[in-house]
Amino acid sequence: MNDLREILRTQRTRAKRTRDQVGAAVGLSGASIAAFEQGRMIPQPDTAERLDEHFKTGDQIQRATREAREDARPTWLRPWTEHEQRATMLRCFEHSLIPGLLQTEGYTRALLASGRLPDEVIDRTTQVRRERQAATIDRPNPPMLSAVICEVALGYGPVDVMKGQLEHLIEVSRRPQVQILVVPRAAGLHPGLQGAFVLATLPARGRAVYLDDQLRGRSVTDGADVDELERSWEIVRGLALPVSLSQDLIMKAVNNHD
Repeated sequence: MNDLREILRTQRTRAKRTRDQVGAAVGLSGASIAAFEQGRMIPQPDTAERLDEHFKTGDQIQRATREAREDARPTWLRPWTEHEQRATMLRCFEHSLIPGLLQTEGYTRALLASGRLPDEVIDRTTQVRRERQAATIDRPNPPMLSAVICEVALGYGPVDVMKGQLEHLIEVSRRPQVQILVVPRAAGLHPGLQGAFVLATLPARGRAVYLDDQLRGRSVTDGADVDELERSWEIVRGLALPVSLSQDLIMKAVNNHD
């Protein structure tokens, strides 16, 4: 990240250009250039290419951008993102939050801000999450995504943020490869309340699981552990409302946020 920031600042100073001027040259705002130079955001690949062309730096900025993007992903997250990008099917369960792959930017930022994290950490983490979404459910030929969410998750969050988030769930659920199911409060105790998880079905019958906690997440591939979480999945999936009734419940939550 430091290399990218230094390269951008040095090249702009050498060219005697303001941030607004550089931004205009590559189709962005001066605020975006400032965010790159301060490490709050990382340029997208096409932006890095335009910056190299503008400063005549070959592929220096593109290489630094790739390194910065890799550095921005926590070490413990990297194995899982590789599984996500290879998966043919993803099954995720969340008891109190909206699953990461289905979060809006506003929801992600509100969630991270609740932990009183520095702005630059919030910016970078939000960008990494958006890129994970782009590489999975928004990619061509996306994996089948089946998400089971507890009803309580539909009510946590600022009113202005949650209305947009819930509307996003309704919109995404209309995609042919996305299924969103809600476990009603009346379901009572169940094994999913012990923690969120994601099951990835990989090519050649491979399987992997992602588990998250307060500090970091971890990937699990041990057969016995995966089997146990498959069992938990079947239980929570069985407790969830059918697709149409789940959509009705989400829509009711949308109306409650008016």
